[in-house]
Amino acid sequence: MLELSGIIILGILAQWFAWKFKIPAILPLILIGLFVGPIAAEFLSDDGYKWIEPIWNGKKGLFPGDGLYYFVSLAISVILFEGGLTLKLKEIKNTTGVITKLISLGSLVTFFGGAAAVYYIFNLDLELSFLFSGLIIVTGPTVITPILRNIPLKKDVSTVLKWEGILIDPIGALVAVLVFEFIFVGGGGGFTKTALIEFGKIILFGVTFGFTFAHGFHFLAKSNLIPHYLLNVFALSAVLGLFVLSDTFAHESGLLSVVVMGMVLGNKNGSYLKEVLYFKESLSVLLISVLFILLAANIDFDNLMLLANWKTAALFAVVVFIIRPLGVFLSSIGSSLSFNEKLFISWVGPRGIVAAGIASLFGSRLMAEDVVNAEYITPLVFMIVLGTVLLNATTARYFAKLIGVFLTNSNGVLIVGASHVSRLIGKYLVENNRHVVLIDSNPNNVQQAKEMGLEAINTDIYSVTLEDNIELNDVGFLMALTGSADINNYAINKFSEQFGENGSFRLITAEEMNDPEMNPKVGLFSNTDDFNSLTEVALKYPSINEIEIKDKKHYGQLIKEATTNEDMVPLLVKNNKGILEIISAFSKAMKIEKGFRLVYLGKPFES
Repeated sequence: MLELSGIIILGILAQWFAWKFKIPAILPLILIGLFVGPIAAEFLSDDGYKWIEPIWNGKKGLFPGDGLYYFVSLAISVILFEGGLTLKLKEIKNTTGVITKLISLGSLVTFFGGAAAVYYIFNLDLELSFLFSGLIIVTGPTVITPILRNIPLKKDVSTVLKWEGILIDPIGALVAVLVFEFIFVGGGGGFTKTALIEFGKIILFGVTFGFTFAHGFHFLAKSNLIPHYLLNVFALSAVLGLFVLSDTFAHESGLLSVVVMGMVLGNKNGSYLKEVLYFKESLSVLLISVLFILLAANIDFDNLMLLANWKTAALFAVVVFIIRPLGVFLSSIGSSLSFNEKLFISWVGPRGIVAAGIASLFGSRLMAEDVVNAEYITPLVFMIVLGTVLLNATTARYFAKLIGVFLTNSNGVLIVGASHVSRLIGKYLVENNRHVVLIDSNPNNVQQAKEMGLEAINTDIYSVTLEDNIELNDVGFLMALTGSADINNYAINKFSEQFGENGSFRLITAEEMNDPEMNPKVGLFSNTDDFNSLTEVALKYPSINEIEIKDKKHYGQLIKEATTNEDMVPLLVKNNKGILEIISAFSKAMKIEKGFRLVYLGKPFES
């Protein structure tokens, strides 16, 4: 009981520590596991026992016998299912060519390059070499996001890294699963006819069962045959049931089937998907916390010592400084990325949770089958995971500054609320070369924004995932434009520091509009217009216009007129260089010169 509760407590503390210091959670989790496992047994325990013993002498520990293998298998199946849910085929089509090449050509470079490196450096069998290289293909959003969310980057760079991590996770896992199955059914030896038949069965049953379960679950959920309160646990039981059923028909095909189920469901249009994904994310946090402390603790000190030589450093250097850059530069030929941007993407390639988890699962399984040199797989992959995460977490920001891809000015605009007014303002800003992102919990508003060519996210302002969105790294202005004073205030209080470093604004309330002395410093546009008046003007005159300002006195006259004209709301001032400045309801003290233009919503007029 003490060990089990200790794992959960240490795991959650590690997650909190990672959140607090903005580092990938996998780093403290694995370090804690190594400390309470092999390090404690070797240096801190009088009797040589680990403080947390997942399995000892085959029959003792938290998971005696095959218990650890079964737990890891089921946990990885849930994690891979979640990864599959994030793989949207339409996003592959809509993203830049470099992302598609990175997950295809770049994966091939890593697959063959990594296999060649470990084959010649560690003299592993060819089959194990390809298993190692398949495992290190994946990067993963869980390690990319904490590293990049506080590095202001050009949108193209952050987008490439984000979507590579999302798309390559299930692809890399799929490659590793297939290679493992080929090794396992072949007994670690030659590729016999029987092995080929078994390999085909794994693919057949994995794809078939995954596809069937996905459509079955989608039908039940869309037809409201699953009560809402059972939806998440029903999805969990379906994933576990699929894994076990598929594994029964074709041994070791379960992982492939859950990836396929996730991929198929992720490309369905179901309102239930968002809730299922949130549930799986929460469950994955707990599973990951427990899983990686267990896996790291289960490594024996003797296996760690297999890496205590020059070969380990050589392999790490080849993977990080040769194979990764080669894959990135080949994949980005003909793209709009600059040399330094390609260099930065080459530098940031941390391996993540899926790599470490599947490596431990496959390594222990192959060792149980007495496959020669199988004991190298888990520690080698753990070395790549820890090394790349530590390298990127400590150097990515400085490297970005060094090579000049660090954005010094964050001029992007985050608009909270995607109503008709927000969409009009967002469209104008985009047309004037500003990066704009609208967020709204109403899917209809988000859809209409996207139809206008705007970047919009369907999310709740209270969701913690908003803080992890690395595509908002260049945002420096925050505008809260919802009809709810509570939401607007929350947005200002919660996100001003992260997204509003250059200015955070919200619409004034009806009470503030009626009492000029209540005008807040964060008030937007005008002290005579709240959400309702803005909406009314937008409905009557859905256009944003400009008028040239003759001098500062003229600007004052225009602002004064706006306070009495019900068909006009001043929004922005555009200078002679096209730079926009947001008008505040609190103060009109702005630098005004001849040739500046007043940007306003409402009826066009002459002055």
